[in-house]
Amino acid sequence: MTFFDGKVAIVTGGSSGIGRAAAIAFEKAGAKVVVAARREAEGEETVHLIKETGSEALFVKTDVTKAADVEALVNKATETYGRLDYAFNNAGSGKPGSIVDLAEADWDYEININLKSIWLCMKYEIPAMHKSGGGAIVNTSSQGALLGVANYGAYGAAKAGVIALTRAAAAEYSSDRIRVNAVSPGAVKTDLWAEAPPEMIDQVAAGIPLKRIGAPKDIAEAVVWLCADAASFVTGHNLVIDGGFTAVQK
Repeated sequence: MTFFDGKVAIVTGGSSGIGRAAAIAFEKAGAKVVVAARREAEGEETVHLIKETGSEALFVKTDVTKAADVEALVNKATETYGRLDYAFNNAGSGKPGSIVDLAEADWDYEININLKSIWLCMKYEIPAMHKSGGGAIVNTSSQGALLGVANYGAYGAAKAGVIALTRAAAAEYSSDRIRVNAVSPGAVKTDLWAEAPPEMIDQVAAGIPLKRIGAPKDIAEAVVWLCADAASFVTGHNLVIDGGFTAVQK
């Protein structure tokens, strides 16, 4: 399917996992892709995988917690391709720590990388999309925003904030033909799971109604759908993609 022909997408956190899968999914749908990440070698590898298919892509080294970096990212996208149509604001991180023992610096880090970054990305993406006649944004929240997860209070609070910010942005910019949605992945087999013992993966999968850990592609394809015209009446929504885990929690 090439329903994004001539369109341009930014993917943050595109150096691996869900971000890389989404960058490739946008390319398969016909978009030109701007990959943003802090890890340069891995980000360039994502671009290489896209260019191998004959499609257009570029990498912009970006720290999404810094306004100057995010502004430069959006400027590079529009200067290179002349427009911005879609954005998947996916960069983030989760550090464990109890509410009592968590250091203030770690709290600030979690809020900055998971919530402030989403605000900064939209701050610069929305005006660029307005100039292009509209667009669609998808922000990454988490299953952890919907459940109380011990030792991940800061992460969960930040990700819950992403859902609230997404809804506010949807309300503010619908008249500009810009749709804003979120996805909340559950357990997904990214690099974080690479060293996990098989018995741990089996244990986690056993608690999921669909009896498997998610794949990055599961999230990526949902993101592309949320950006596509097929989802033209969807905005302000948080799509939970967790194999049914939150549905059966009591």
